[in-house]
Amino acid sequence: MTRQMTGAKMVVEALKDQGVEVVFGYPGGAVLPIYDEIFQQNNIRHILVRHEQGAVHAAEGYARSTGKPGVVLVTSGPGATNAVTGLVDALMDSIPIVVLTGQVPTFMIGSDAFQEADTVGITRPCTKMNWLVKDTDQLSDTIHQAFHIATQGRPGPVLVDIPKDVQFATGTYVEKPQAKVAHYQPRTKGDPAMIEALVEAMEQAERPVFYTGGGVINSGPRASALLRELVAETDFPITSTLMGLGSYPASGKNWLGMLGMHGLYEANLAMHGCDLMINIGARFDDRITGRIADFSPGSKKAHVDIDPSSINKVIHADFPIIGDVTEVLAEMLRVWKARGSRTNKGALSKWWSQINEWRAVKCLTYKNSEATIKPQYALERLEALTKGRDRYITTEVGQHQMWAAQFLGFEDPNRWMTSGGLGTMGYGTPASIGVQIAHPGALVINVAGEASWLMNMQEMGTAVQYRLPVKQFILNNERLGMVRQWQELLHGERYSHSWSEALPDFVKLAEAFGCKGILCKDPKDLDDAIMEMLEYDGPVIFDCLVEKHENCFPMIPSGKAHNEMLLGEAETKGVIGAEGGVLV
Repeated sequence: MTRQMTGAKMVVEALKDQGVEVVFGYPGGAVLPIYDEIFQQNNIRHILVRHEQGAVHAAEGYARSTGKPGVVLVTSGPGATNAVTGLVDALMDSIPIVVLTGQVPTFMIGSDAFQEADTVGITRPCTKMNWLVKDTDQLSDTIHQAFHIATQGRPGPVLVDIPKDVQFATGTYVEKPQAKVAHYQPRTKGDPAMIEALVEAMEQAERPVFYTGGGVINSGPRASALLRELVAETDFPITSTLMGLGSYPASGKNWLGMLGMHGLYEANLAMHGCDLMINIGARFDDRITGRIADFSPGSKKAHVDIDPSSINKVIHADFPIIGDVTEVLAEMLRVWKARGSRTNKGALSKWWSQINEWRAVKCLTYKNSEATIKPQYALERLEALTKGRDRYITTEVGQHQMWAAQFLGFEDPNRWMTSGGLGTMGYGTPASIGVQIAHPGALVINVAGEASWLMNMQEMGTAVQYRLPVKQFILNNERLGMVRQWQELLHGERYSHSWSEALPDFVKLAEAFGCKGILCKDPKDLDDAIMEMLEYDGPVIFDCLVEKHENCFPMIPSGKAHNEMLLGEAETKGVIGAEGGVLV
């Protein structure tokens, strides 16, 4: 049955058809017809953000924590351009986002009209796909295609640009099942012969390691369950990228911790010394590989990824497998069991003995203080006091982000939201809002640095308006911490513009927004202050004053290999950690 309706109504009907429950947006002249339709219905909830960048990051938090696509509605011109950072962030981290933008009327496009921008041109490199819809009859079908492309294959952001006259005009609505999506059907099942070859290599491997990424989480909860089963079956060690945390439990006996630039000693040395690396849903990012010429030398490498362009893009794969992680893991397990579940047990036992020697280094060791709160200690106490709760963590970007990845444990997927590929300061606060909207009864904490947090602090107005009890846990070192660390270690301690001389009083700022502010600067008061934050039934800004010049270790300096780590206070056998780190 065909239905006639305005383009504006089509937008709302298409969102309903797609099962959308929440839209994050900010109105403007070019989308007022759509906002008028939103006003006249009760199925879709609209969350009014304070900035369009915040809308996209909130949608990212919603998407990452639910597995559903996040939806954004913004106006033309600056509304669309303000969303660009979020689009690139979602593209880098493979987050499914559908952004709907208003556009000036079709007959005014190209005339430099008020709030006109070439949105499709600007966002073409920032999206999986984008559209400018000039015909109302094409609008509903295009929106359905947008959702399909955003969620299928490697997830990512898409954008639909809708001129204002298309919103006013009447056209024929196309139901979701009739949408033209056949042109994009990514391959999901891996090559059986290649999977068989990989399983045979796993049986013979002496020093294997699973290297997992955000693709495991993007594939859905079954992928994480299958991964855990495969690790239990093989008894292989497992590590993960920043984006993959939670796909395997942090409490699991085979867990090596995160790898990469600020990864754990045992994880990085296992990657360096392995003879079979099995990459599942990661993309060999430069924060992981370090110096490519010396990345995991001498190992055979398998790469499982649904995105064909990722295979052999950075690192040559001896076992390239294109497919959905869930499908490939299921087939790997089937073949593994059918072949008798064999491993090279003697060699694997020696491998674990070596790994346990690396674990004994205790690379996260730091020198605590009774006078000043160390950021590591703050996160250790946050972990202890929130462990076992229905908890979701978002972060900003910087030292605090790496410490959070090191010191907070994630037992399940979709509990950790952070900006990995783009490293977007200002991500965490709006992301925490999106997560809280999706999980209203859960504990949502944004681990932040004061510099990152200030970039999108206006979204606390959104939190207060919608009574969202998000907790903003700010590790305040009054510095651009990661910038300062690099300047200390790599730029001769020349601290060029890596601090602010005009920070606000965060407690007064919290009160100005209408939420609770807490200040803590004494380690003895920290537990009580954290409990006060957790017990308050509303949004909190927690200003935790920490050591100003603490460095985040371990650290692989840019351009170095995995076995060239700065360890800080940690000790290795025969090598004592010197002040400022030791190269091992």
